[in-house]
Amino acid sequence: MQWFKKHFITLLLVLIALAGVGLIAYPTFADWWNSFHQSRAVASYMEAVTDLDKEQYESILRSAEEYNEKLARKGFMWKLSEEEEKEYFKQLNVNNTGIMGYISIPKANVELPIYHGTDEAVLQIAIGHIEGTSLPVGGENTHCVVSGHRGLPSARLFTDIDKLVEGDHFTMSVLNKTVTYEVDQIRIVEPTDLSDLTLEKGRDYCTLVTCTPYGINSHRLLVRGHRVENEQGDALVVADALVIRPLFIAPFIGGPLLVILLVWMMLASRKRRKRNMTYERVRAELEEKKNRKGINRELQRKGLSDDEEIHE
Repeated sequence: MQWFKKHFITLLLVLIALAGVGLIAYPTFADWWNSFHQSRAVASYMEAVTDLDKEQYESILRSAEEYNEKLARKGFMWKLSEEEEKEYFKQLNVNNTGIMGYISIPKANVELPIYHGTDEAVLQIAIGHIEGTSLPVGGENTHCVVSGHRGLPSARLFTDIDKLVEGDHFTMSVLNKTVTYEVDQIRIVEPTDLSDLTLEKGRDYCTLVTCTPYGINSHRLLVRGHRVENEQGDALVVADALVIRPLFIAPFIGGPLLVILLVWMMLASRKRRKRNMTYERVRAELEEKKNRKGINRELQRKGLSDDEEIHE
């Protein structure tokens, strides 16, 4: 108890420093943690895809293409019935996790899994495919629409898609098929305005949707791309997010080291002050003894003792 009282201020400062480091490091750590789990989800999807035989693969792809053809005839269904939802969630559900593919946006440093639907549980950690729109396998008379949050403290997601300009590319990877889109239209609309998310005859579109302005979220940012030739051919999804970037882990190594250094400096400073106080006290005592000896010698020279001098 005595030790706690003696070091209370030091402990309080350490706790404050740790809380500060925690607040600063949380967004980076949370983003890295989510990226790690997103990578694991993608890796699991890749494994499931590679385990498919040719017949299974062709069946899944053909079913998705037929689904898109049906949408092209009927038009987009913004509100699905229970039966339509069941049919939708069966499509491209290779490993029964809800992942239908993967999106890569080099300009925004985005590589994220795409899940069925836009439930909040999905949008907190990944990108959601807006149900009722075309599946991301490409083809004439299709328009795939995917949505993602921006500005979350726990994950970047679509935070940087406002960096995209016309002419930039992004890709959708589904099964072992890659489709590339070139940005050709960027618009800000009201949340209820769906006029830019419709099908156009003979066109192959994909639109990225997120909230805007940043932190206010009163409108929707729509970044549309049209299908172009792949730059690097078809390729399986690569889980690059598994790479641990030094920028991500630096706060978690540097933060504690900074706190340890701060505590060490505080304790060293206190120890130095204590040593200086002890030195000054001893020095004063020695000086007092020296003075006392000088007085005694003077008294002896005069033939007097301390008591006699006091008596006088």
